[in-house]
This record gives sequence, C-alpha cells and structure tokens, in this order.
Amino acid sequence: QVQLVESGGGLVQAGGSLRLSCAASGRIFSFNGLGWYRQAPGNQRELVAGISSGGSTYYADSVKGRFTISRDNGKNTVLLQMNSLKPEDTAVYYCNARQRSTWPGKYWGQGTQVTVSS
Repeated sequence: QVQLVESGGGLVQAGGSLRLSCAASGRIFSFNGLGWYRQAPGNQRELVAGISSGGSTYYADSVKGRFTISRDNGKNTVLLQMNSLKPEDTAVYYCNARQRSTWPGKYWGQGTQVTVSS
C-alpha cells in the first residue's frame, strides 16, 4: 500500500516563502514520477510541478521561476520550495505519485492548505 503524507502548509504574507514536503512509503520503487497539484475553491485541480524518476522537471507557467521541486530518493521525499508567493497561490496542495508516464498518478496525499494574504 502506498501512502503520501504532506506537511509544510500554512499562512504567509504575499512575497513570502513556504516549503512543502511529501513523504512516501509503500511500493515507492514503482514510482515513475512525483508531483504537486493544487486546488482552489471553485477551480479544477491543476498540476503545479512534477519530477520524474530521472530528474526531469515540469512547472506550470504560473509558478515558473518562483517554485522549485526536488526529490530526495534516500528519504523517499519530494519537496516544493515556494518563493515570492502571491494571493492567487492560495489553495490546497496535494502530493501525487504516478507509476506511468502521464499525470495525474494513481496515488494522492491528503492535502495541505496554503494561504497567502495580501
């Protein structure tokens, strides 16, 4: 059984930074990629950033240059460093793990709230 547990969300002022962490357990050797999605009220869930097992990264246009995704294979953890946060970044952020080459993957974390005040 795969488990993804997020941490690091919270309340921050615009221009500030947060770092999200996702710890994976279970059949992690089968993961092709790990990523972060977010969902704001009334919006669809969107892929924010992803990283493949080979280290290739993807970023949504809205976060390029501000967010950085990284993974620590030894700790089975994926991180999302979020800088220069904007009120429009406010959402619930979800960790996602895929076993194939397309997003989203099958496995989801429980989500962590990020709120950016203006």
